[in-house]
Amino acid sequence: MMAVVILASMSSCATLFGGPITAYQKTKPAPGKPERELRAGALILDIVLFWPAAIVDFSNGAIYKPKPKK
Repeated sequence: MMAVVILASMSSCATLFGGPITAYQKTKPAPGKPERELRAGALILDIVLFWPAAIVDFSNGAIYKPKPKK
């Protein structure tokens, strides 16, 4: 039971399943630049499964979508 609690507390959907985190996701946009888009599915799963995981995803930038291709 303790292992399940520890695994749940360390999981965050976007970090685990979102692929590699790019510099675009990590850096905050400059004033006047468009905001980064959120991965809505990962955010919803973080909130439903274990809400502190959303904090981990936001802190490392994994919750944001990668840079769109032009």
